[in-house]
Parts: sequence; structure tokens; C-alpha cells
Amino acid sequence: MKKIFPLSLLIIVLYNFSFSGNVTGKVNFKGTAPKPTAIKMNADAKCVSMHKGQTVNSEQLVDNSNNTIQWAFIYVKSGLPAGKKYPAPKTAAKIDQNGCMYSPHIQGVMTGQQIEITNSDGTLHNIHALPKNSAQFNIAQPKQGMKTTKSFDKAEQMVKLKCEVHNWMASYIGVMDNPFFAVSDDKGNFEIKDLPPGDYELVAWHEKLGEATAKVKVTDKGATADFTFEAK
Repeated sequence: MKKIFPLSLLIIVLYNFSFSGNVTGKVNFKGTAPKPTAIKMNADAKCVSMHKGQTVNSEQLVDNSNNTIQWAFIYVKSGLPAGKKYPAPKTAAKIDQNGCMYSPHIQGVMTGQQIEITNSDGTLHNIHALPKNSAQFNIAQPKQGMKTTKSFDKAEQMVKLKCEVHNWMASYIGVMDNPFFAVSDDKGNFEIKDLPPGDYELVAWHEKLGEATAKVKVTDKGATADFTFEAK
């Protein structure tokens, strides 16, 4: 005798495994906007010459014109299935040393994902990664166009990168064991794609302002999560 699969159970199974939703939102800033902080690159005349007399501002705290924050890292703190494994992307993440600045300032990668590090400048750079959960690396790239590939094997939020040659150069990487993360843009917007239906706690991390949390219920129609940081 053939077993009949209950229709109601089939619907539940299909819902849980076939549908996903995107979480969108903004990272807001409340209070008096800080004045941009100019970076002094006088220690390396080549760095100064790359910018042709233009002021280069720090990216540690970027207050957008619409009272939002750029360069916040948003990720899922809890709610994902325990023990589920997610494959690392085959496409490498990229870090460029361009104009004596790291680009991008903030990004996320997955454990095991390749990270291609490039020196686009005609001056010596090095990149010193300071994870606590994975092995550190500290590599020099003395020639323009040099590329090195690295990765992190354990999750960690956040890993600082710095240059031992130019003390103003720094950036952060969120190392995740899942693909559900995002970085706020120059309008404060972010989007975490394809979350399975469920209840989640999200964290927005900022280099200077700390952390903010939000709880969302994701359906096949997605969800919205806004964060607000206040001036310190």
C-alpha cells in the first residue's frame, strides 16, 4: 500500500525550503553630525601626490546627507538553523590599496572564501590582519600591481586590517559562516538577501558607534529592519 503524504505537511515543507525573503532597511544617525576628519598623509610624499592637493577624509564615521550612516556591518546574530553548513563563494572578495587607503573600508566574507589583496599604488604597502580566531598574516607588497590571496578559517566579527607603513590605513572585515550579511551604503541602505522564513536577531556594527540590534520576522515577502545610532 502506498503511503499518502498529507497535503498540509507538504505545504509546510515546501514553505520552509522553497521560499526566502530579503531584509532591507536603513542605518540612521541621531544627533549633531560630526565634521569630516581630514587624514594627514605627509609621512609619505607619494601618497600626498596621488590626491593632487585634494583633502582625503577618514571613513571611520561617515554621516550621509540624509542623516544615515555608511559603512555599518549588518549580520544575523541568531535564528539560523543550528549546525547548517553554507558553502563559501567561489568568487574571491577583494581588498585594494588605492590612494593609500584600503578599499572597501568595511566588507563581509565567508570562512574559507578567498580574499585577493592588491597594491594599486606606486609605493610600499603592507597589510596586517589581526583576527583572534584565525591565524594572523602580515604581508608586504612593495611593487605596484602585486597581488596576494588569503582567507580566514573561522568566523569572527570583526577583523581589523592595518598598514604598518601608513598608520592611517585601516579597515574591517566581518568573517561569517553564512551568507546573510550586508554593509550600509552612502544613503544608509542595506539588504540581506534570501533569508529563510523565521524569527531573527540582527546586529548592526559600527567602528565608532558600537552595536545596535533588531528583531525581525522574515516571510516570503521579506522584512524591514532599521537601526539608529546616536552621537557620542
